[in-house]
Amino acid sequence: MGTMKIKAKEKDGIVKVKFMIKHPMLTYDQAKKKGTDPNFITHIGAKVGDKIVYDVSTSQFFSKNPQFKFKFKGAKKGDELCITWTDLSGKTVTECKKIK
Repeated sequence: MGTMKIKAKEKDGIVKVKFMIKHPMLTYDQAKKKGTDPNFITHIGAKVGDKIVYDVSTSQFFSKNPQFKFKFKGAKKGDELCITWTDLSGKTVTECKKIK
């Protein structure tokens, strides 16, 4: 099983995307209490082919396993949406899903 759950549906030319990232999202305070290093998602991007459809820098202020949603135009059913995230430790994960 991957680190993301992705849903992408196209209707009337608009693709609606919902996704959840499985991540502990340890803030600086939480990490200090647990005696470990902080680690949270710092960047998320999404592409269809070479077109960037979502790009955001994030911070420690999202909860564990954060959920996001966005919508965009310019893709159709069967196109592949790829979402990439990077966390503070430098780990980068990319997962793709066909648009329904």
